[in-house]
Amino acid sequence: MLDDVKNSDIERERVVLVGLYGPETTRFQAEEYLEELALLADTAGGITGEKILQNKTHPDSSTYIGKGKLKELKRIMENKNIDTVIFDDDLSPTQLRNIEKGTDSKVLDRSSLILDIFASRAKTAAAKTQVELAQLQYLLPRLTRYWTHLSRQKGGIGTKGPGETQIETDRRLIGRRIAVLKDKLEKLSKQRTTQRKGREGMNRISLVGYTNAGKSTLMNALTESGVFAEDRLFATLDSTVRRHEMENHSVLLSDTVGFIRKLPHNLVESFKSTLDEVREADILLHVVDASSKMAHEYIEVVEETLKEIEATNKRTILVFNKVDKMSADQVSEMKRAYPNAVFVSAEQRIGLKELEKSIEDMIELEYSRHTMQIPVSKYKAVAFIYEKATVEEESYEGTDVELTFHIAKKDFKQLSHLLDTIGTNGEVV
Repeated sequence: MLDDVKNSDIERERVVLVGLYGPETTRFQAEEYLEELALLADTAGGITGEKILQNKTHPDSSTYIGKGKLKELKRIMENKNIDTVIFDDDLSPTQLRNIEKGTDSKVLDRSSLILDIFASRAKTAAAKTQVELAQLQYLLPRLTRYWTHLSRQKGGIGTKGPGETQIETDRRLIGRRIAVLKDKLEKLSKQRTTQRKGREGMNRISLVGYTNAGKSTLMNALTESGVFAEDRLFATLDSTVRRHEMENHSVLLSDTVGFIRKLPHNLVESFKSTLDEVREADILLHVVDASSKMAHEYIEVVEETLKEIEATNKRTILVFNKVDKMSADQVSEMKRAYPNAVFVSAEQRIGLKELEKSIEDMIELEYSRHTMQIPVSKYKAVAFIYEKATVEEESYEGTDVELTFHIAKKDFKQLSHLLDTIGTNGEVV
């Protein structure tokens, strides 16, 4: 068995991880960031052979880590037989080129690594289209003059006129492909909008959170739906929607891609149509890995990403997951810090009833109870009440029907349009 593990490791690409810390990032934070980068590398199929942290006030504009550190990096990679270096920040085209030349190795930055993971995990047509678009948008400004040997640089016969470098050809081709992909995503977005219209009338709840917080596991625990879940970053890329019956309400739960620190902007833009489930949800379940040392920072990252996709100002329940991995004292401390949160273990099915009660209580805030006397002639309004509301009492008096019912506030507004006027006591006047 040990030999199998060793052979598996040998086959995997060995990488060295590089990060900086300084005035804005403590060494502890930088170490945690490299741990996350190691998880990303593992998800992408790599194995971390070395981690390098450098104390620097700001990245070197030419090599990110400076020429001296670059030489040291090259020595480490040669000594440890490592062919790939991954940086925990985005690199400029100049930095990429200089580091590649200085180390004679493959160089990736954080965004290119995340894009690679998304590319390998995309299964549906929508996800594949979104990832390809993000990759091309990332690549376009980073096209450097790697192909100048193919351009017309020298004078002589057959070289008159402006000519065209390979990079210009590639830019034009990439620009065309981006336009095609955007058009395809626009059509997919319209299809999704049509699908969501068919689900109107039900309370929609979307699970959001930092990647690997356990959203898919929680969805499976609540709905027993068998959604793919894995203890790795970005196990879920596509939105999954499942109906869930609770004691008093039926809801639609949706699980979608997790967020992460420094999520490439191009990915956020490309996945906006997928994230429509989040933007149009009635309630958000913000799932947090309570056992993580970085839980507070992860909450901030998710809130910032929600702001970026224009999904703020929504009713939100903070759900701390994985409490089974914490001590009682740690849980108590977290409860003091977040008194309105719900604490669960999706894997161990702890706290699920409390979570459902919190969801139902929040839904009830958007419902109201009314007693109305309506002329039977307004049959459309009566039919609407029976379709959208829970009718508790019914009685007839002459040509009127008196109904006591429980209805969502948004549906009550629609009901008012079916009636001439509604008095303050809820009766038709």
